[in-house]
Amino acid sequence: MKSPSERQPARIEWEGDSKEVLSSFPHDVKATLGFSLRQIQNGNRPRCSHRPMTSVAKGVWELKDGDERTWYRLMYLTRIGDTIHVLNCFEKDSRKTDKRDLEVAKARLKEIRQRLLDMI
Repeated sequence: MKSPSERQPARIEWEGDSKEVLSSFPHDVKATLGFSLRQIQNGNRPRCSHRPMTSVAKGVWELKDGDERTWYRLMYLTRIGDTIHVLNCFEKDSRKTDKRDLEVAKARLKEIRQRLLDMI
């Protein structure tokens, strides 16, 4: 088995409007989240705060950043084969993640699972 540094970088699949939402974030936040996503693509740990999102599903993680105005989040599915799926990007203004953002991630994860089954 190849070590993470020997593998090809993972492809990024942007689900729904996640790429457009990330693009609307402030420059510094985009840079932080983008750099951490690149680290993950290359098999390394993200450089920003992160945590598992078991409330969505096992294998789903959240990258976290913020500024003086609000908190920013990027949810992704752990690498499957050569792909990392970005499920949802959003802003939040309270400690608790909005149920709507969790539901979006769950729905997109369901779509990914169906696509993977269809490929078998």
